Amino acid sequence: MRVLLVEDHVELADTVAEVLRREGMAVDVVHDGADALAHAEVTAYDVIVLDRGLPVLPGDEVCRHLAAARYPGRILMLTAAGTVEDRVDGFALGADDYLPKPFALAELISRIRALARRRGTPIPPVLVRGDLRLDPARRIASRGGRRLPLSPKEFAVLEHLLAADGRVVSAEELLESVWDEHADPFTTTVKVTIRRLRAKLGDPPVIQTVPQAGYRIEP
Repeated sequence: MRVLLVEDHVELADTVAEVLRREGMAVDVVHDGADALAHAEVTAYDVIVLDRGLPVLPGDEVCRHLAAARYPGRILMLTAAGTVEDRVDGFALGADDYLPKPFALAELISRIRALARRRGTPIPPVLVRGDLRLDPARRIASRGGRRLPLSPKEFAVLEHLLAADGRVVSAEELLESVWDEHADPFTTTVKVTIRRLRAKLGDPPVIQTVPQAGYRIEP
């Protein structure tokens, strides 16, 4: 899952970003509205977590611009003002969800995951293929009833492949969706992560390499 976090309080942004990354999300962080729009123009984020009180360009203007442009990602607005009128205003601007500050990180994570599931083709809350089962909300992956000790990136790659439902996923798509903007496009990190994931999944193999195309979960 690719997330853009737009928050001008640097310490809060760093804390939230670190928690989301531990949940397997690829997170880019910016601190003003103009930078948020610049990032959104070049990256199709699944979810944009957008503070309303931003410098340079207010969050309301960012949200209005993205809604007018029919941006494909979902927008979760954050604000210190949590009245009903504030929430109504946020939805009127084009936000998909609204969370007042202070908020519980567990609730933020749940809302981001719920919004991501609503983008494009609906994805079931628990992904199952044969004896392989992955529960993103509980961060549990298992095969044949055996829990798999996956790293956050391994979990995210497996989640993306399962969500593709048999479609071939390129290494470039995985890099774009699972890693953040600092990932080197020429890195072998996708190949290395797939190799480690295969070892943990065990036999028979479930991740198929499609030459010159990418990877998919065996039907």
